[in-house]
Parts: sequence; structure tokens; C-alpha cells
Amino acid sequence: MNASRRRLLATGSGLLLLSAARGARAGRPKELVLDWATYNPVSLVLREKGWVEEALRPLGVGVRWVQSLGSNKALEFLNAGSLHLGSTAGAAALLGRINGNPIRSVYVFSKPEWTALVTRPDTGIARVTDLVGRKVAATKGTDPYIFLLRALERHGLGPKDVQLVLLQHDQGKAALERGDVDAWAGLDPMMAQTELEAGNRLFYRDPDANTWGVLNAPESLIAEAPELIEAVVAAYERGRRHALANPDELRALLAKAARIGEPVAARQLERTGLADPRIGEPQAVSIRAAGAVLQKVGAIRPEVDVARTVDALLDPRFTAKLTVG
Repeated sequence: MNASRRRLLATGSGLLLLSAARGARAGRPKELVLDWATYNPVSLVLREKGWVEEALRPLGVGVRWVQSLGSNKALEFLNAGSLHLGSTAGAAALLGRINGNPIRSVYVFSKPEWTALVTRPDTGIARVTDLVGRKVAATKGTDPYIFLLRALERHGLGPKDVQLVLLQHDQGKAALERGDVDAWAGLDPMMAQTELEAGNRLFYRDPDANTWGVLNAPESLIAEAPELIEAVVAAYERGRRHALANPDELRALLAKAARIGEPVAARQLERTGLADPRIGEPQAVSIRAAGAVLQKVGAIRPEVDVARTVDALLDPRFTAKLTVG
């Protein structure tokens, strides 16, 4: 076989493989992988009830659930292609998109106050300015981390004014309780647990600086199989309304999933709003404000157009017809 014919066959084989790969991507997945998270209470209802499975069964698509331990983990799974819909904070989703994660936010699962700055009673810390030179635990790329940066900036400080200790959320809580750090950018339900069971204090709170809980999907899935997103959103709506109508059941589900007492679960749910699932301008305002601060402190590159990126992140079409309450 001469060299020209070998090149022709090789090129043809490559085109066939490329065409097959594109066809696989364009086809509807046989299984949809969703996350459940203790910071997303509605996901616990859906995992328990099987309503996503019910919604997708007529479409011939199965469901698999995986746990996300924080926004950073959900974003890692989404970026790796091992998760189709993942739960994050809005500002964390913004950072993910800026860093090359091609996701869009399609649904609001909560308006939470899921983070605050937490300390032990023996540290003498009473305000944000008391953190100068102190060890503060946080999980990079999550709403608590962003909340910490915003709190520091608001008080004329920056990340270099504290000793940042980067730990996953559960490790940060343990480090605070052991005395290894002086403060922790907390996340519920672990924050509620350390508050009620260990007597630790939420010394700085700002509900409006908690960005919304949003459900994210890859742009490719949204483009290729929007009917799957619609089915999941419909199931989420069923779960959200059930959660609102059955608070005792929701509290028990959260306590079981997080392995916490029901009083701790109740404290988290007191701080979790489930009233409005629609994604749009309220989330854009909140995320843009977080992005502006992150850019000011150097966590977002100066050349990034934050407002344009937020617009590209939020996809309101799947919730446009949903109602509040």
C-alpha cells in the first residue's frame, strides 16, 4: 500500500471516529447523574421520593445520585463530566465559569443564609477586624470562602491580613472545635451543629451576602437535551412544594442525611428560604456584587467582564413560567 493511500485511509478513519464521537455527544444520555447535598434540602426530598426517576422514565433515561460535599466538589464533578446537574452557590458557579467550566445555572433551589463567620467563645474575636493575623479556615471556591473575602473587604482588610487555612467544610469545623484555627467560614448544617452542640458563635452574619443556591448543568447538555433539564426542573418543583408543605418530614430527611440531630436540622432550615425557584435578576444582582468584590481583591482577573459572565451563566428559560410559593 503506497503512502498516499495509507494517509487517505487514516484520514477517513479519523473522520469516522470524530463523527461517532460527535454523535455520542449529541445523543441523549442513558443515565443522568445528579447530586444531592445537605446544603440543598430539596435534593434530599427528590432522592427519597424517586420523583426525578419518575419524570425521566418516559424519556428512557435512568438516574444516579452522588453526594456533593460543597460547591467546589460539585463544580469539579461537572467539569470532569461525571455529573450532569450539580448544586452550588451562585458566586461559586460564577467562579467556575470564569475558570473555564462551561456551565449554566437553570434553577434556584434555595435562598439561604448558609454561611457566616464562626469562632469559639475563648478566642476574643467579636468582629471582623479581630481576625487580623488570626488563622481562619475556609473552603476555596465556595460561598463561605467568598463570604469571608467580602467580609474582609467591607472592613478594609484583605486575604493577606489573615492566615487562611484551606480545608474542606467538615475539616474546617473540626479544626475550629479542636482549637487549630481561630475562626471558620462556616456552612450549614455543620455551622448549625457547632453553634448548638459545641457552643460556638456566629460573630459575623450578612444574609444578603450569601449568594443563592443554584442548580447547574453543562451547556452541552442544555443544548443537546433541553427536555431532560425541563423534566428535572419539573421534579424539583414537585420536591420544593412538598418540602414547603411538609416541614417536619424535611427536617427528618435532613437530620438523617447529614447525621445530625433534628434541632440542628431545624436551625439550618430556619435560615433556608424555598419560596422562589425562578432564576433571573435577583440572582444576577447578588452574583454581580460578589464578583465585583472578588475582582477587587484579586480573586478574579481584572480583564474579566463580570457582568457579561453573569449574564452568560444564568439561564432563565426553564423557570420562566414557574410561580412563587
